[in-house]
Amino acid sequence: MTSGAALTVAGATRAFGGVYAVRDVDLTVAPGELRAVIGPNGAGKTTLFALIGGQLAADAGTVRLDGVRIDRSPPHRRARIGVGVVFQSARIFPGLSALENVMVGAHATTRAGFVTGALRLPAHRREERLIRDRAGECLRRTGIEQWAHRPAEHLPLGQQRALQLARALCGQPRLLLLDEPASGLRAAERENLAALIEDLRGSGLTMLLVEHDVGFVMRLADRVTVLDLGRVIADGTAAEVRADPCVIAAYLGTGAATGAAA
Repeated sequence: MTSGAALTVAGATRAFGGVYAVRDVDLTVAPGELRAVIGPNGAGKTTLFALIGGQLAADAGTVRLDGVRIDRSPPHRRARIGVGVVFQSARIFPGLSALENVMVGAHATTRAGFVTGALRLPAHRREERLIRDRAGECLRRTGIEQWAHRPAEHLPLGQQRALQLARALCGQPRLLLLDEPASGLRAAERENLAALIEDLRGSGLTMLLVEHDVGFVMRLADRVTVLDLGRVIADGTAAEVRADPCVIAAYLGTGAATGAAA
């Protein structure tokens, strides 16, 4: 696993039809840190996730990885410099095996050019073997190696989620973005996911976890940022955030924050 990168978001703002989904959000994640972003429905979590991953462009603000601006780069360029993304909905390539789906995640790290690949030159074959081995290791790490040669679309939901995570890891990310990875999983699958996330944190990978399940977050995150109505209303350790009156009010619906809904 490569070393984790520092993420810095400054003044991130995005509006839709004059309604702010995210407004003046600042967020810093240290190398190797697991930072969680939580908030009630409509808080702006998914919008912030997309601004960092590159699926949406910000109206204002900056996103930096190790001090270098990436907010003007498309998603594939962010992937090349080490941003891995795991979306809430399982995204697979039908017709490919689970192993082949994971190998796709390494596209941003390949070195062999088009001609080398088209002619199947030795450099291309060596690289393909290395990627296949890496993909197999990622399947093993996510606990689904027994599904390696099964068509990806035939995997159950939990295994499809794990497959998407394995694909992101195959790209050797320095920053891993996770959008509600526990959503829809059964209890045993959630426990396996929590153990994997803890293992990844132990390896030094920087992670940003966007999650609706507060209990899942509080047991894993080093620090927690809370959004409500597009703004940051709290930031701190799990214990600090859990006791924050603004956070309690936001989840109870008593109007702790001001602004427009995301």
